[in-house]
Amino acid sequence: MPPRRSSRAVTAALLGLVSVLSLTACGNPADGTGPEPGGGAASAAGAGGGKGLQINLGPDQKRVSTPEVASIAALVPAEIRARGTLEVTNSAGSVPPLTFYATDDRTVIGVEPDIASLVADVLGLKLRYHPVDWANIFVGLDSGKYDLGLSNITVTEERKEKYDFATYRLDNIAFEAKKGSGWKVRGPRDVAGRTIGVGSGTNQEKLLVDWSKANVAKGLKPTDIKIYQNSSDYYLALGSGRLDAYFGPNPVAAYHAASTGQTEIIGTFSGAGDAVQGEIAATAKKGNGLIRPVQEALNTVIENGAYGKVLARWGLTDEAVPSSELNPPGLPRSAS
Repeated sequence: MPPRRSSRAVTAALLGLVSVLSLTACGNPADGTGPEPGGGAASAAGAGGGKGLQINLGPDQKRVSTPEVASIAALVPAEIRARGTLEVTNSAGSVPPLTFYATDDRTVIGVEPDIASLVADVLGLKLRYHPVDWANIFVGLDSGKYDLGLSNITVTEERKEKYDFATYRLDNIAFEAKKGSGWKVRGPRDVAGRTIGVGSGTNQEKLLVDWSKANVAKGLKPTDIKIYQNSSDYYLALGSGRLDAYFGPNPVAAYHAASTGQTEIIGTFSGAGDAVQGEIAATAKKGNGLIRPVQEALNTVIENGAYGKVLARWGLTDEAVPSSELNPPGLPRSAS
């Protein structure tokens, strides 16, 4: 299990949340969007002093739910139906609002677990969640230990050789730097000679490696790429000046910049590069028969509004997709 940020630190960060997560609508406890007594709820005031997003940090999430759809549940592979559980894995660390630990330091909460819960509802299965480090998501999918990965996984052409995908969110990535750093990233040339942190095995690492190779081919300096496994380490490096920037998921970066006031976004890009808009997808071992019912489950909750409530709950409405796609064009392969 990856290193955890303490619930106290996560709570402090959430209490500092500002306009990046502001919503005009008030939270509705029946939808799981409002504060709950004793649940460790934090609120963020919206622009103009209006009531903002209510964030429940406690283990009792009262997640948005949706009914089972028997016709879709019948499409689930027989082995999984007989077991009665949907074994979902993700990389859980201190990365609100995607996945992080509740105030009990045990329960994984965030937009990814909420979407996994909706899928399990439609399929008539009990959700079992397995937080692991990033690399072990794919090891577990390969071995059949886990049925599905929901962990901000970007569709890539290389991954499509081994996995099937059903999309559920847009994928945008961002460079986050110390506030007042005085530089912007508009393309590969801007990271030449810079020291940039990324998560190991992520599409951000792949893009940065490609950019660095392209810069060297043009006679520019390579990028010094530093690999990190958890946010506490890379934010310490960023704050101390050992990193010029960190390259990661835009929701996480924007959240951190807004909630702390110590960093800023200096460039945003599609997670799949210039050629295509990146998309985040539920990920299954190729050919295991699960991805089609998962896609249908996602389209069901998109259509019935439960999906929209989940994204609104975590301030990610602008990353909504109109429908779930199977295996769309993804991040291109690395140049050789």
